[in-house]
Amino acid sequence: MDFTAENYDVVVIGAGHAGIEAALASARIGCKTAVVTMNLDAIGNCPCNPSIGGTAKGNLVREIDALGGEIGKTADECFLQSRMLNIGKGPAVHSLRVQIDRSEYSRIMKHKLEMQKNLDIKQAEIIEIKKNESVWSLKTRLNTIYLAKCVVISTGTYLDGKIHVGEVSYSSGPDGMFPSDMLAKSLKKLGVIMRSFKTGTPARVLKSSINFSVLEEQFGDKKIVPFSYSNQNSDVSLQNKASCYIAYTNEATKRVILENIHRSPMYSGRIDGIGPRYCPSIEDKMVRFSDKERHQLFVEPCGLDTEEMYLQGMSSSLPEEVQIQFYRTIKGLENVKIMRPAYAIEYSCIDPTQLSVTLEFKDFDGLFGAGQFNGSSGYEEAAAQGFVAGVNAAKKAKGEEPFILDRASSYIGTLIDDLVSKGTNEPYRMMTSRSEYRLILRQDNADERLMPMGRALGLINDAEWDKFLSRLERKEREIKRAQSTVISPSKALNKTIVPRGTSAIETGTKLAELLKRPQLNYKVLAPFDPDRTENDEDILEKVETEIKYKGYIEKQKRQIEEMRRLECQIIPEKINYRKIIGLRLEAIEKLEKIRPRSLGQASRISGVNPADISVLMVWIAKIRRLGE
Repeated sequence: MDFTAENYDVVVIGAGHAGIEAALASARIGCKTAVVTMNLDAIGNCPCNPSIGGTAKGNLVREIDALGGEIGKTADECFLQSRMLNIGKGPAVHSLRVQIDRSEYSRIMKHKLEMQKNLDIKQAEIIEIKKNESVWSLKTRLNTIYLAKCVVISTGTYLDGKIHVGEVSYSSGPDGMFPSDMLAKSLKKLGVIMRSFKTGTPARVLKSSINFSVLEEQFGDKKIVPFSYSNQNSDVSLQNKASCYIAYTNEATKRVILENIHRSPMYSGRIDGIGPRYCPSIEDKMVRFSDKERHQLFVEPCGLDTEEMYLQGMSSSLPEEVQIQFYRTIKGLENVKIMRPAYAIEYSCIDPTQLSVTLEFKDFDGLFGAGQFNGSSGYEEAAAQGFVAGVNAAKKAKGEEPFILDRASSYIGTLIDDLVSKGTNEPYRMMTSRSEYRLILRQDNADERLMPMGRALGLINDAEWDKFLSRLERKEREIKRAQSTVISPSKALNKTIVPRGTSAIETGTKLAELLKRPQLNYKVLAPFDPDRTENDEDILEKVETEIKYKGYIEKQKRQIEEMRRLECQIIPEKINYRKIIGLRLEAIEKLEKIRPRSLGQASRISGVNPADISVLMVWIAKIRRLGE
């Protein structure tokens, strides 16, 4: 007999990185929220690499933090090692990546959920979801019913999860957890369009079985930059606590893999799911890049209180005995002992073009999707979607206007727009190249772009807001000072700057003009700028970037203005594209499928060209005139 438990404003299914952010955001906005997960001990689990951030991914974490999310704060709390990537390139691609203590991350996140007001945590398996009038009904395996105004599905790789290792395949979620098969069937019955994707993970190996003396040690940065703005210039002390190591495959590794390639389920045809393009398995690398003499791998710690090491870059679905063989061909791993074999996991997810920009299903009122359920990959991409889905589910439950981030506001907006407008035929990974506004969307200015929005949502407290206002005021003051300060010419100055490849100065020159020169920076000019009182490196870096790239930044701002002009032209919901004369058939079919919210979104749909947008623009203008 079914038992109806409690009514909720929002129920979140799944407590991975997406589910955590969704549940916390909803509860903090003031909605009565529940998060349901199959195993409380797997909350915030990191089934793949024990790290947060990376190229573009670090930008996502900073943006979530600026909005009031939790992933950045927790990464700082279980921090092992920090590295700023792409530091030799321009500021648009600088990205923070940190190694984390995997089990500590999970423990901290679980406790944060437990302590959150308005949030209940339930260990249960949802096996059925259906709509009863205006309320969603969620049934557990124990026949308990939870009722909710809105539901966020963030099931990760659990839906129809199937593990593949060589010739062996079996139903399972990640890390030996139970799969969620019945919920997948219920969603299909509901009418949700599903598809199959695949991902994988390397082996975890015993630390004492590795000869680290022959590996390249990779140290953390001397200057440690926290992810969370709340930890900048605070009493929180972040220190590198562990090293990572670099090893390389060789011809023997390649030979073992290629001799057994027929035993890989990817090559034997037993996996139908599409894998991630930018994170291929080691067997994929050996086949696709057969001309390369070696491939790099990183040996990373999983935590301080465990002897497990993670072999980043060596994911595989080959049989366990083959894994042992090829791992042991690598210098330093000759006697390595596998603790957890590498595996591939095949799972069900959705076609994300079924979603609107709020991450709500267009055809299922009050139902939202987030994370790998939406066809993305990565903890950071999941957390970003979880935050947006949780906020919008809460706003929907409260009858408030939705929260929408556009492409020019954030990488989060770019991620969501790509998924819902363009869709994806493989696990989607965020990269800096996906954003046409990446010079604006730097990780160093995420607070200026998004913290006011987080404050408006009620997710930024007074202390964080005051620190933000102080940073902003100090930055603006330093920009004005740089624009008005005159540096006098001198032999010492020219002796310093000329060898760096820039011309000498013969008359007084504004500090800002000198900072525009690529070869010069605050550090070089410090001896000739005695009046400077601002010593915060983060603020000085922001000022220098804005001065040095001012022309490019202004150009991107003009592009953003044009983009937002199209975004403001909302397309009527009940539009009949087939009655619009001049639209091509392909455009009609794509527009009917995606149902874009605005002309801006329509312009980014594959198969809709500029001529189609012009036709739409004229039609909308005509409708407005007739309406007036």
